[in-house]
Amino acid sequence: MIQLKQVFYLSFFFFMGCKQNTAIKNDPDQQEWISLFNGKDLSGWDIKFANQDLNVNYKNTVRVQDSMLRIVYEEYDTFDNAYAHIYYDQAFSYYKLKFDYRFYGDQVKGAESWNIRNSGIMLHSQSAESNSYGQFFPVSIEIQFLGGLGTEDRPTGNVCTPGTAVEMFGAVDFSHCIDSNSKTYHGDQWVHGEVLVLGGESISHYIENELVLKYENPQIGGGFISKSRGEQDWSSMGVDNKEYWKAKEGEILKEGFIALQAESHPIDFKNIQLLNLCGCMDRKAKNYKTYYLKPDNSKCIY
Repeated sequence: MIQLKQVFYLSFFFFMGCKQNTAIKNDPDQQEWISLFNGKDLSGWDIKFANQDLNVNYKNTVRVQDSMLRIVYEEYDTFDNAYAHIYYDQAFSYYKLKFDYRFYGDQVKGAESWNIRNSGIMLHSQSAESNSYGQFFPVSIEIQFLGGLGTEDRPTGNVCTPGTAVEMFGAVDFSHCIDSNSKTYHGDQWVHGEVLVLGGESISHYIENELVLKYENPQIGGGFISKSRGEQDWSSMGVDNKEYWKAKEGEILKEGFIALQAESHPIDFKNIQLLNLCGCMDRKAKNYKTYYLKPDNSKCIY
């Protein structure tokens, strides 16, 4: 009889425990950050090198080690324009992105001098598979990282615009790169960055929790590097469908892919997390969130 009671109570509490777990209510204020990089492998990421097929990890450049996504050049004799980007395989529109990065070591031989301690993350990017075979950089908006070189000021968290342009102070600025007002970070220290992307409205850059740059209306146009370079501007960067992009000049970039850059200086990335700001905004839904800024009520659960 005692054994039967024990079985009954154990079964009762097990049932109640399951019922209680399934009845947990959504906390609309609880932020649900997504880890884009799992720290173990490259699941969810695609690699595209200039002059290589999709997902060829040329000379073992992209590695995962100690919970870091690492860009290394140990197997190179010379850089030979081996520009690469590592793309997360899902596009986003309204979101916050946070990450840590650090430069280290020496730049690979044969690379451009302006690429010393130079890298970045591409936002609103074209997909990995849509790049031309020999394309150096995707059409995108880049939050550019620059490491200090030991003496002079060198801001980070800048914006560069391969095939694109942004608006500042009410006018389109066709400068290829625009400096932020960040501090300079010398040496091999970790730097924390965040980006607030509001679709085609605005993008804000934060370095070590300080707003360092904001711009509006990211758009296609302005040549690949500069309009002043003429027709060669696209071709010299390996883009073989320049007419497609030129026909889109002025089109606002409202969404796109996120890509980490590999452009000749060793760099580590870690803690890459994203908070999607687009989702169910119906208060009656079980997955409503107060922090969503763009409605997508097709995702609502009732």
